[in-house]
Amino acid sequence: MTLITRSTFVILVFVLLYLFFINFYRSGQAENESAILPGMPPMHDSNNIYADANAGLFSKAVINALPRVYVPNGLDNTVSVIDPTSYQVIDTFVTGKEPQHIVPSYDLKILWVLNNAGNSLTPIDPETAKPGVNVAVEDPYNLYFTPDGRFAIVVSESHKRLDFYDPQTMILRESVPVQCQGVNHMDFSADGKYAFATCEFSGQLLKLDVVTHKILAYLDLADAQGMSSMPQDIRLAPDGRTLYVADMKMNGVFIIDPDTFSKIKFISTGIGTHSIYPSRDGKFLYIANRGCTTMKCRPHGPGSISVIDPSQQAVIATWPIAGGGSPDMGNVSADGKELWLSGRYDSEVYVFNTTTGELMHRIPVGRGPHGLAVWPQPGRYSLGHTGNMR
Repeated sequence: MTLITRSTFVILVFVLLYLFFINFYRSGQAENESAILPGMPPMHDSNNIYADANAGLFSKAVINALPRVYVPNGLDNTVSVIDPTSYQVIDTFVTGKEPQHIVPSYDLKILWVLNNAGNSLTPIDPETAKPGVNVAVEDPYNLYFTPDGRFAIVVSESHKRLDFYDPQTMILRESVPVQCQGVNHMDFSADGKYAFATCEFSGQLLKLDVVTHKILAYLDLADAQGMSSMPQDIRLAPDGRTLYVADMKMNGVFIIDPDTFSKIKFISTGIGTHSIYPSRDGKFLYIANRGCTTMKCRPHGPGSISVIDPSQQAVIATWPIAGGGSPDMGNVSADGKELWLSGRYDSEVYVFNTTTGELMHRIPVGRGPHGLAVWPQPGRYSLGHTGNMR
């Protein structure tokens, strides 16, 4: 074999190997993308569905967003705006009647204030922290977005519906009736193909096909002894293999198999278990225990925060609130160092150090603060609620 022939042969071998590996990579990528909901951004870490919302991983859409914490005061029909560096309220503006949650849009460009009794949404421009003109939407208790970004889902609790809207125009496209009482909070499977919702007044969960919008099953959470259940927040575990469901009357969280849609385990946490937030790195779940098991509670109750290690499926720490409190909804800070929660029955906001569990700040706000939003958040897109980012 001549030198030229030998060189040509070596080059040909390298070209063939290159083409082989390129095709292998593309086929693997195509196989991975076919396993998820079409149009949904692919997962980069199958062991941590929150990996793309880790500290520093900001979307270009939020680069100019002002760092603020927005608190809906449900009994005052206002939003308090907090500067997270000074821990002071720097603005308050009027919304519609009974604002419940503040929800980042799927594309992260708008924060929606859900005026439940006012049948409207108030848009907030994150770059100015100022409200816009209200948009008419019926009974918006909660708001979520399908993982492909095609639909906004308004949780119409009082009308027993899941209403599918165009996420840009907020024009109603379809209403799906539910056969349970008090449909409430939602989350989605790791592949984006299924949605799960809690029904607080009937003690149930429902499972919905995201493509067909058909409800596939209901799951009763009450135990065999007839102990009543009142599920609230629901979040997928970081590994995507289980769901965690906060149960306010059972004082703990259920662990659910999303595939078989069955109960696996129950973990006791604290009185009035209400909300669930993953740590920024996905290693822990912060559970807010509101301090009472009813819808109307007294101030200064025995509220607390439980920290669960999902790898152990066990509580590893409990953070008390000195003097009592009513921790409800919120989120972790962009850097993961703080946990912000509304004090629903104490007209205040709590800021916890996530390393030590210390309650660092109690910030006075309006009456009935509920689903506050810490903004901006890392992540590629929002699934709704107070910033369920992936």
